[in-house]
Amino acid sequence: MAQLIKNQSVTVDAWKTLEIAEGETPETIALPAGDIIFPFAVWQARKTEIISKHKRIGLLIQPDERVEDIAADLDYFIAIAVNFPQFVDGRGYSSASLLRQRYKYQGELRAVGDVLHDQLFFMQRVGFDSYALKDGKNAVYALQAGFSPFSETYQTSTGQPEPYFRRRTA
Repeated sequence: MAQLIKNQSVTVDAWKTLEIAEGETPETIALPAGDIIFPFAVWQARKTEIISKHKRIGLLIQPDERVEDIAADLDYFIAIAVNFPQFVDGRGYSSASLLRQRYKYQGELRAVGDVLHDQLFFMQRVGFDSYALKDGKNAVYALQAGFSPFSETYQTSTGQPEPYFRRRTA
């Protein structure tokens, strides 16, 4: 089970991610009760049913799924999980940045999948606030080493809208 870091502390994950098994389709899969993170395809196929049965809704976005396609639905989601299937796949950074900056999403933004401690600093800069570390990784070490590899940053980010040269001269 992945360890969850949320708001820079290790916490228990109350959410369950719905997985589509072989032979199931988004239209036929049983919708469980509780705090569920639904795959994008299930949300698209059964949006009305999910809204009527769940007060707290989560969404899972894969790298090839467009954030623009759910922009009108963002108010329904308490949490959005963005999958990083491989360490080298950086498309999730763009999804997070779009959600926070363009669409002003304020809910929990979670990185899932192949999430390692050396990505946390960069993930935080684009708007992630929770991280499901890859199985077998040490959450305590990730907290100590992952969020402060640099003493200063030059670029702007979701949490720092001013570039270094402006902060330095202020």
